[in-house]
Amino acid sequence: MTIKDKVVVITGASSGIGRATAEKLASLGAKVVIGARREDRLKEIASQFPEHQVLYKLTDVTNRQSIQDLINLATAQFNRVDVLYNNAGLMPISRLEELKVDEWDRMIDVNIKGVLYGIAAVLPVMERQKSGQIITTDSVAGHVVHPGTAVYAGTKYAIQAIMDGLRQEQVNNHIKTTMISPGAVDTELFSTISDPDQRAKTEQQEKENGLKAEDVANAVAYAIDQPEKVAINEILLRPRSQTV
Repeated sequence: MTIKDKVVVITGASSGIGRATAEKLASLGAKVVIGARREDRLKEIASQFPEHQVLYKLTDVTNRQSIQDLINLATAQFNRVDVLYNNAGLMPISRLEELKVDEWDRMIDVNIKGVLYGIAAVLPVMERQKSGQIITTDSVAGHVVHPGTAVYAGTKYAIQAIMDGLRQEQVNNHIKTTMISPGAVDTELFSTISDPDQRAKTEQQEKENGLKAEDVANAVAYAIDQPEKVAINEILLRPRSQTV
């Protein structure tokens, strides 16, 4: 089985990398189940494809039952889940001295707990199948820390540990794990930065020099479209001009 006819669940699918990936995989014949908080955008994505090829459900990754409901939709319609792509994420970067504790809590809830809830929802399905692939959007920030990124990078470093632990634990169940770690990407992620000057600076950098969401979607498709014995554990990709 290549990408065609695989059942793929994607969170954070209403825009940016998630949307580009949903459209890419659906165009290659996958059966895609998408979740996010903006239902109107999910509906718009689904409307581009034949009926029942792309299903959608309003999803909040900080709510464990909400993610479980998304997985349940996939199994009820297609009887299996071949790939879960944990893509939802926030990046409200700020210096620690600013004490934006509410933003720290939100990042932990979405970037770490949201991934864990996705794993908890899909792992029993994949264990029964004795097959599957769990993909998570990590970041260059999971490798390098800069002033202002301590908490955001901390959430991404945590994903490195979680995903590698999952990889080791699930070898005998033939479940693959993949981290997609992009550098700057031209998406809406900058909009979660609360400081207006930092938000404007990040937006300019990403729009002028960032990867396109479609570039990352191509990396996801590559990781999925491998022989059963091949596991792509991480793809680290940057704009050619990015030095860090």
